[in-house]
Amino acid sequence: MPFLKKHYEKILLGIVLAGLIGVLVFMLFYIAADNEAMEATRNGLINPPAKPLPELDLSTNAAIMKRVASPMLLDFESGNKIFNPDDWQKTADGQMVRKANLGPQLAVVTNLTPLYLVLTLESVSINELGARYVIGVERQAAPSAARRRKQQRYVSLGDKNDTFELARVDGPPDNPDDLVLKLADTGESAKVTRTQPFRRVDAYMADVRYDPEKKVFHGCRLNSKLTIGGTDYVVVDIGPNGLVLEDQSNQKKTALPFAP
Repeated sequence: MPFLKKHYEKILLGIVLAGLIGVLVFMLFYIAADNEAMEATRNGLINPPAKPLPELDLSTNAAIMKRVASPMLLDFESGNKIFNPDDWQKTADGQMVRKANLGPQLAVVTNLTPLYLVLTLESVSINELGARYVIGVERQAAPSAARRRKQQRYVSLGDKNDTFELARVDGPPDNPDDLVLKLADTGESAKVTRTQPFRRVDAYMADVRYDPEKKVFHGCRLNSKLTIGGTDYVVVDIGPNGLVLEDQSNQKKTALPFAP
């Protein structure tokens, strides 16, 4: 007891100091715990824990991909007259078609027929002047129908006309083996007998079909006129490989080949 009475002040001070030290140590742990709590609160507010996202709905994307795989085709060529700058024309049957789908280049030569110069020995007669021969002349390429009909020429040896000259008679005059004629236009020799006429191709005749207007032109010859799409054309050349049409308005020529 005398010790406590003598040193109670020091003991009390020591207890107080020990309490202060305990408080300081407690404060250190408290502050650290408080800091951890504040950090946790801050992280919870600023960086909250991520929740798993729901699965994406890709049905619209799949529908778009399916539509892209089968794109819609817009036809601005046939049947459209708003976005198409081409000229259009009404045909004879009332249909509207592009002018690019009309014109003489679409005509087709369906047939070619050769036109001949035919010379035949028709008959032989004998009179006081000698032998007289009847030669049939058929000009299938003549411009007029009257001149295309067979005409008869009466000739003796050495006689001439606008078609030929009787240059030679082989065999008996009253029953010749053949007659040799010299043609007036080319100078070539042509041999005819009673059974074998002379034939030479002088021109061609063509049949032409034009589908856009459902027209057919039969027997087209040189200088024949064809009306296609309201325009007049003339056959200015015709041969074994086709014909040539000339536009009468501008002299533009169009070749139509023959492909049998």
